[in-house]
Amino acid sequence: MKIGVLGVGNIGATVARRLSAAGHDVKVANSRGPETVPAAVLETGARAVRADEVVLDVDVLVVSIPLQHVPGIKPVLDRLPAEAVVLDTSNYYPMRDGNIAALDEGQVESEWISEQIGRPVVKAWNAVLSDSFDTKDAPAGTPDRIALPVAADDEAHRAVGIGLVEETGFTGYDAGPLAESWRQQPGTPAYCADLTEDQLRSALADAVVGRAPKRRDLAMSVIVEVTGDPTSKPVDDFILRLNRLLYF
Repeated sequence: MKIGVLGVGNIGATVARRLSAAGHDVKVANSRGPETVPAAVLETGARAVRADEVVLDVDVLVVSIPLQHVPGIKPVLDRLPAEAVVLDTSNYYPMRDGNIAALDEGQVESEWISEQIGRPVVKAWNAVLSDSFDTKDAPAGTPDRIALPVAADDEAHRAVGIGLVEETGFTGYDAGPLAESWRQQPGTPAYCADLTEDQLRSALADAVVGRAPKRRDLAMSVIVEVTGDPTSKPVDDFILRLNRLLYF
């Protein structure tokens, strides 16, 4: 497939490397220009282009940018082919992202994004820590392989998302329509906990409406405090352990 990746942060960069290594024709872009894309992002064959070029003649576009910047990319996405599938990796952290007035507390993130860009989206790769995504990929059939939820209203688009998640080294799990994707947002049991497929199925089912925002904000407070203290020495997998403690 021809795939564009808009945003080359930790998740977008790994998506670009893995999908180009899998044989896809991948181009990547950020807001600062192709010359600023790190060489490591391109090492498996992806190529850097301008943001207005990344949407041209692609089958899939992966949007991996901070949530507050999504409304500003609509003019670029208006040039995307009508049949292209849009995958969204973003998450809402009010303490980190600032005030996003149009996104009400408890609103489903990807539904809001779909409204902003005027296109259906697939929510994928949002529920994995960047370190886990970078280092814990495994071939299909590997025992205890990490599973990642994929949600979309269009079943064909969801199938595309599941297939691409599989190609990045994780089990793609069908998490249903976007309206249910609150179950994989920050603060829920399924979020960034490195779960197997069976564990993920249970975690999605165990999510409780309205509980996630408080736990998400508590986790962020702890992370900010610990990482901002020069005397602190967080244990390995600190954020993963914190998520499992607070979100379950």
